Amino acid sequence: MTVLVCSLKVDIPQTITAGGYHVVRFPYADQSYDEWAMHTAVQRDGRAVTSWSTDDRSGLIWPDTTGWATLTALIQWEPGDYRELRDRFVRDPLGAYDSTATDHRPPSPGMQCFTKQHQMFVSPDVPVSLLVAHDASGPRRLTLAEFKLAIHPT
Repeated sequence: MTVLVCSLKVDIPQTITAGGYHVVRFPYADQSYDEWAMHTAVQRDGRAVTSWSTDDRSGLIWPDTTGWATLTALIQWEPGDYRELRDRFVRDPLGAYDSTATDHRPPSPGMQCFTKQHQMFVSPDVPVSLLVAHDASGPRRLTLAEFKLAIHPT
């Protein structure tokens, strides 16, 4: 049975304001791997993204099939005056928001670099995304992010 994979990467810094969670956005060009078209500008629900860098919809992966999925993320923040950094995976973040695998992390010296992995069932009608948050005194840059979905069809 074929494992369906979507692998996204962004190394263009994204400014994230302090406070609540924010969808990590990914460009549509130069994707690492998306053979099953799970991350496209014209999305499965028919809506189109005109600018990946300003539209939260560019952070959505739409699973190609129902299955057991492994979600993996790499997150790198610039150095800052953080007391806490947060990240989570979310089903349908722009609709019936359902978060899972939420981590609250104390900062480490220098740059903040984290990886995470979680497994869950996914379906084609419910997009998934990676969200981040911080509590620094002002906006901070997310300098690198990767978001990967591997589906084992059921």
